[in-house]
Amino acid sequence: MPGLSTDENSSLPTTRRIEALSDGIFAIAMTLLVLNLALPQAIEHTSQSLLKMLTGQLYDFFDYVISFILLAIFWIMHHQQFHYIQRTDTKHLWINIFMLMFVALVPFSTSIVGDYGVNVVGDIFFSANILILGFLFLANWVYATSNHRLVRHNLDSSIINQSIRRTSVIPIVCLVTMAVSLLSPYWSLWILLSIPLIMIFKPFRKV
Repeated sequence: MPGLSTDENSSLPTTRRIEALSDGIFAIAMTLLVLNLALPQAIEHTSQSLLKMLTGQLYDFFDYVISFILLAIFWIMHHQQFHYIQRTDTKHLWINIFMLMFVALVPFSTSIVGDYGVNVVGDIFFSANILILGFLFLANWVYATSNHRLVRHNLDSSIINQSIRRTSVIPIVCLVTMAVSLLSPYWSLWILLSIPLIMIFKPFRKV
């Protein structure tokens, strides 16, 4: 039955507990992103000064949008994976714990990009955060579906393979982003916006 661990007498959490914890951490991480947006102390309280301060935050707004969209994609992907994952075990549990650890890190890596602007180290640190998350999501799915370990035994292989292709998009794009960061940090993070666009295409779209 969905929501049961591999051993009904086991003390391991059920998949429902994993999903509940994940939803909470995703919600907190996505909410904390907005704290990276802050206006400097205004000297003049005029429309012109407010407009100037807001336009000065455009890069921070851009970082906020990218991070929020990426976390939303990861959350959707997590939901889609656990639609098929019916059981859990110790290794699978730890994959998810490390996954959530890097989800919680996203607001910090976003703040680094925002505080240091166009900076190679900051961009690579942020991209590496997303890259590790992408690999962990891929590991989560590959481990769960290998020999149908944690999914139903008649799960169609086309669904398994399609999800592998879809999940692989993020780490591949992140590697490209990190390479571009070394050449042109200004444009590197824009490449991350290609992730939701690529996932629209049929080979990567959810079956």
